[in-house]
Amino acid sequence: MAKRKDNNNDDLITLVDDKGNETLYQILFTFQPDDSDKGYILLVPADAEPGEQVDVTAFAFHPDEDGSAKEAELFEIEDDDEWEMVENMLDTFLNDPNMQ
Repeated sequence: MAKRKDNNNDDLITLVDDKGNETLYQILFTFQPDDSDKGYILLVPADAEPGEQVDVTAFAFHPDEDGSAKEAELFEIEDDDEWEMVENMLDTFLNDPNMQ
């Protein structure tokens, strides 16, 4: 589990791990499937250079009333079906120029 720490920039998120270590990420995108009460957030390291190959980090969250991840705790995705859905959404995002 990670906790979000507020930043002044809506595109950035600081995650604090269980040991108190902070890491800054850029929000790639969030989504919430119509048939789910969970949302998903995909992140990349904030210090990544354009065009650099990076690992995408994904978490599940329970959205606030407006559907955002603000002030929410982020949870690791442990279900294989959820991972497959997130990977499919990421593939769509990366391969569809209209989504970027």
